[in-house]
Formats: sequence, structure tokens, C-alpha cells
Amino acid sequence: MALSVGDKAPNFTLPGDGGSDITLADFGGKAVVLYFYPKDMTPGCTTESIDFSDMKADFDTAGCQVIGMSKDSVKRHDKFIAKHELDLRLASDEDGSVIDTYGVWVLKKLYGREYMGIERATFLIDADGVIRNIWRKVKVKGHAQEVLAAARAL
Repeated sequence: MALSVGDKAPNFTLPGDGGSDITLADFGGKAVVLYFYPKDMTPGCTTESIDFSDMKADFDTAGCQVIGMSKDSVKRHDKFIAKHELDLRLASDEDGSVIDTYGVWVLKKLYGREYMGIERATFLIDADGVIRNIWRKVKVKGHAQEVLAAARAL
């Protein structure tokens, strides 16, 4: 069953950057931007993560925490954060259980080849844990700004 706007966001606890755990329920009382991306160190994912990181102060002012998630390991997330001086949290879902729960593990096509992968998608979750907006098949350019506008309107 796919998640929809108005659904309660499924809770999760995953290993996060810096060796800490990231639990969605720990952010109760704050809105959360949860963005899923295919892979650290790739052009689109790097640009998207830098955009969210560069706008951290704006998201903080809007009362919103930003969390990125991919199947990359914590070690790779730490390298990604260090290389690009990112100021955001990254969760490691190596077994893909949360990615699957959020419905972003999808059939993809590239140059006629089909394969399973992470759909670039973002969920805006309000302070009560309810999904208020979903962006699927995200185009990176201008996306962080669009999400920030929606977060400010919560």
C-alpha cells in the first residue's frame, strides 16, 4: 500500500551519520523533511544534499529537521558529509526496509535497461507525524526551495 498525504508517517530507527541512531519519533513536535535519494557521491544526489544543507538555517527557522536516506553505509555517509561539508542528518537503510515501507523502491529504466532502485522522493511530515506533502520523481533544481516553502506553510 502506497503512502498518501494525510497518512501517519511510519516510524523508523536506523543507523545515522556519526554512529548515532536516527529515530523519526525523536523529532515529535518538529516537522521533518525526509528525502530519499539513490546514492552518495553521485551528481544529482550531491546537488540535492548540498541544496538542503545550504538551507539548513531556513529549515531550522521553519521548525523543520531535514533527514536524507539512502542504502549507503554509515561510513559512506560520513565520507559524503565530510567531502561536501554537509550540515544535515543522513540515515543508512542498507537492507531497504524503510525505503520499501515508504514506497520508494521502484522499477526504474535507464537506456532500455530495467532495474530496481530508489525513486528520488521527499516527504514533508508535520509535528504530529502526519505526511503533509509528497514529491515523487523529484527534479533536483529548485526542489529544496519548493520544500522549504511548503514547510513554512505548515
